Amino acid sequence: MQIDHAHATEPAGLIFDCDGTLADTMPLHFVAWHTVMERHGIGFDEDRFYAMAGQPVIKIIQQLLAEHGRTGDAHAIAQEKEQAFLDVLPQVQPIEPIVDIARRHRGVLPMGVGSGSTRAVVLQILAHLGLHGLFDAVVGAEDTKRHKPEPDVFLEVARQINVAPTACRVYEDADLGVEAAKRAGMMWFDVRTVHTPRRITG
Repeated sequence: MQIDHAHATEPAGLIFDCDGTLADTMPLHFVAWHTVMERHGIGFDEDRFYAMAGQPVIKIIQQLLAEHGRTGDAHAIAQEKEQAFLDVLPQVQPIEPIVDIARRHRGVLPMGVGSGSTRAVVLQILAHLGLHGLFDAVVGAEDTKRHKPEPDVFLEVARQINVAPTACRVYEDADLGVEAAKRAGMMWFDVRTVHTPRRITG
């Protein structure tokens, strides 16, 4: 496994993203996004989806509406998208190399989850995978004012698990999340070195 060698030391706390890191949700999220946005006459291709990964659903929708000159109800569309994903939640599988790290460190190091998804959705994913009891803190999109690539979500997890940011290692699968970890001064591991999500559109 590769880590950021600029911070090649043993961490005192571990922070995990959820979607695409602990849970193999990204293909299912993309299908939900594509289906819902198509209903609203807005194209959203797979490359753009991955480029925006890590941002809250409402923020992505607001940006897409603005780009297309639409004035739709972003909150209603966000609820529609979240429900489309939750409908297929039973299909979600764990990303075993990362889940194994979390399981092996339970009770050894403080651990938390920092996600751009809402806390309610993250908790449902963790519960579905049988992982909720592993973590000392779960921070979602509503818990900070700024979101990835800003470092706030990871800094809040570090605060809640009572570990200095520089002593934390973040596990992330998205460019915005890796940038957030760097801005937080944390060690980081790019999950894409051990897991490639299935592409829907090739």
